[in-house]
Amino acid sequence: MSQSADIVIVGGGVIGLCVALSIAQRSRLSVTVLEKGLSTGEGSTGASSAVCRFRYSRQEMVELARDGIAGYQNWADYLKCSAPLGKYQKHGNVWLGLNRDAYEGEVERLGKLDVRAAYLDDAALAELYPALNRCVRRPKFETGESHVCRGGGRHLHEFDSGYMEPGDVLVDLVSACRAHGVTIRFRSEATGIEQSGGAVKGLRLADGDRITTGVIVNAAGPWCGRLMLAAGIENPWPLLPTRIQIVQIDRPDGLEGDIPICADPASGIYFRPARGGDQIIVGSLLEKDEREHITDPDSFLRLADDTFIREKLFALEHRIGRLDYRKRIVGYSGLYTINTVDVHPVVGPTPLSGFYVANGFSGHGFKLAPAIGRLLAAQITKKSLPGDPQIAPEFLAFDRAPVSIETKSVLA
Repeated sequence: MSQSADIVIVGGGVIGLCVALSIAQRSRLSVTVLEKGLSTGEGSTGASSAVCRFRYSRQEMVELARDGIAGYQNWADYLKCSAPLGKYQKHGNVWLGLNRDAYEGEVERLGKLDVRAAYLDDAALAELYPALNRCVRRPKFETGESHVCRGGGRHLHEFDSGYMEPGDVLVDLVSACRAHGVTIRFRSEATGIEQSGGAVKGLRLADGDRITTGVIVNAAGPWCGRLMLAAGIENPWPLLPTRIQIVQIDRPDGLEGDIPICADPASGIYFRPARGGDQIIVGSLLEKDEREHITDPDSFLRLADDTFIREKLFALEHRIGRLDYRKRIVGYSGLYTINTVDVHPVVGPTPLSGFYVANGFSGHGFKLAPAIGRLLAAQITKKSLPGDPQIAPEFLAFDRAPVSIETKSVLA
């Protein structure tokens, strides 16, 4: 069966749906989203920890995070609907300090970018989040021994950080896209790109269907490499599907006060509340936990390793006290698409006219998605709207030079 669309977006995760919605909101172009899964969320988005924090090493990424999170903070307005399922859960984000100089100058830098932040000493941290242990010493993972905790660190607090439940976000995006006339097709895998004279002409699907189009957006996440090969593009960016593990545990009884999003460099973990604070999600900040590249993103271990679960829960106990292991503990895995060159995304047009990419988010895609949707929609439609990101498109462009960074971990 042959169909046509002005724009075809391959990938029905949070990135692809935000791009589709942003295009539909500013144009009358016909948009079709192709999702190879039975439903949305079977790729990276469904297993995302969905942390919305602002601090990055590069100013451009802070701005993109700020603009992306603004979409979630004003979710109904972003969707142009009155009663979305998703709600932004603001708990703040604490970067625990290893020493008093760890975050020197960060409050001022973030403030200039309209991100509210403050330094906290141990007493101020205890007042805001009494459940957190202020210790700056590394847990003894090798032996499991306890130690005498020592405070005295300087901590950085982002006031407006939070999270969204990714499943709720996807449900809302599908509804909003359809309300704006976007066609969403599930069980629809793109397998071939038709082109002529160096330009996109259409694509072929695994079921034999064909779609005539002049614009294709590769937002296929862990599957993006397959579409690059199908397009015959010489791709300088190794965008590798990478298995990332997460642990989820019920909140211990008797834990006092709110739990923030917390980046804990001493322990090598981050954590956040989930489902109204009844649960806690724990993940890794360590580069060593972002190196398990997957050959086939359709086939990987979706459970978490026992060693990973035990190590991360040991680190969490150091931070919030004794856990109740009789409560429910779930370990699971998802996929990042990591740009191993500089862990920054690649967004924009490619040498094949009409073929765009939005990939390689390296674990940052969820928080950036509303901003990336607007950024790419403005490039494709040549129409800008108030609220669109103001960073230069060249910063993330396909033909850019690698971004200079100090670390290639999730903290980049």
